[in-house]
Amino acid sequence: MHYIVHCLDHPGAVDKRLAHYDAHKDYLASAKTKTVISGPLLADDNETMIGSLFLLEADTKDEVVAFNQADPFNAAGVWASVNIHPFAKRVDNR
Repeated sequence: MHYIVHCLDHPGAVDKRLAHYDAHKDYLASAKTKTVISGPLLADDNETMIGSLFLLEADTKDEVVAFNQADPFNAAGVWASVNIHPFAKRVDNR
């Protein structure tokens, strides 16, 4: 099953995000949960990072919740809000 994880940062969290970026990348690379695609959400200036978006593949939502809770960005308090939803992929035009 696919899941979307939509995370919005606390205001002014860019420095905190950058301080934990390497740990976050290492975590994603070694996690059991498969990341299909991920990246930062950007402000309207197309540069300032304001959150994260993940498309994950997992057996259960509980697995995704645990994956998100163990992320270094979460542990560092980068994210102000996290929303996790099952996702039914209908179109992939790659």
